[in-house]
Amino acid sequence: MAFIAAATTILLALSAALFPGDPARAAQLAGTVLSSTTATLPAELAPLANGRRVSYLSTNVNAVPITATGLILTPKTGKNNKIVVWGHGTTGLADQCAPSASQAVFWPEARAAIAELLGRGWTVAAPDYPGLGTALSHPYLVGLSEARSMIDSAKAAKNLDATLGTQYVIDGHSQGGQGALFVNEIAPAYDGALTLRGTAAIAPVSNADLFAPLIPGTPAQGYLVMALYGLQAVDPTVVPATILAAPARQRTGVLQSGCLNEILAAYADLTASQLLVGGALPPAIVTKLSKWVNPGQKPTTAPILLVQGTADEAVPYVITAGPLVTELSVYSQPVQFVEIDGATHDGAVFQSTTTVANWIAARFS
Repeated sequence: MAFIAAATTILLALSAALFPGDPARAAQLAGTVLSSTTATLPAELAPLANGRRVSYLSTNVNAVPITATGLILTPKTGKNNKIVVWGHGTTGLADQCAPSASQAVFWPEARAAIAELLGRGWTVAAPDYPGLGTALSHPYLVGLSEARSMIDSAKAAKNLDATLGTQYVIDGHSQGGQGALFVNEIAPAYDGALTLRGTAAIAPVSNADLFAPLIPGTPAQGYLVMALYGLQAVDPTVVPATILAAPARQRTGVLQSGCLNEILAAYADLTASQLLVGGALPPAIVTKLSKWVNPGQKPTTAPILLVQGTADEAVPYVITAGPLVTELSVYSQPVQFVEIDGATHDGAVFQSTTTVANWIAARFS
């Protein structure tokens, strides 16, 4: 452990010195594997894959080198040397909320999706996202942060296994679907020798300016609290303590002691005025959320599959089917929208595993 820590420090220092403030050059070291240990996989995945828990170099939104963690899952049979990155849905903000280290937040829908990918012979890279599993703060819902770690996890997979090819696809749900769409925007400038073949996004978070102001007073308030702290991780002018009302501030301990379900439960019963000073998000914060959270602000670079359930209780169907499809369709890359009637937020993953995998297979063909 001491050797790994020393090696990490040296690599980070070298990267910072050699490539200061230059995303394209810093990306040359991103994906370097710093440590790799055997991972115990969930029962649904253990028969299908060998797992490694890795730490690897990535970069933050300012191109500063950071460490990130995740899983690399290699099929036990039928391996065909393609890489699929799985972007998980929201787990929380604290280190114990890293799926690679805690099966309690390795959600059932993620297991189902990954099982289908492994069954197709694809190596799966499953990043935790920056700040989950490391000493950093987690920039929750900051799309460019998620995207960099997702791309770098694919690089890490190839660095672990030289037989893997350069083609990769991103497959993500909710927060991971949002990150997947940001990957589609930055891939050619960031992924180096890799080639992005497509992005599948299931119930992706988007258009925060449309839905975030509607959250106060609803059971989804925990997501908004996490989003404020996610903003603070990239913009220190955002001070959640000045935005949250006293009853909400008194509950912020759960952000470190719990994960998603505990956080949602802690804030679910507050009124809007108990959550936020004045009962509403300041317009300046809505603008910042739009800047950091909303995909579709830059041209896409590979085909996109959007999947959305009509009964989604977390990401409104009308936002994905309406504004997001419109925003992505103005660019040159094709956008396919798949609506799943009656599917909930997690149900959309369970009900689309085959559809998504078939779409990915077509991208690799």
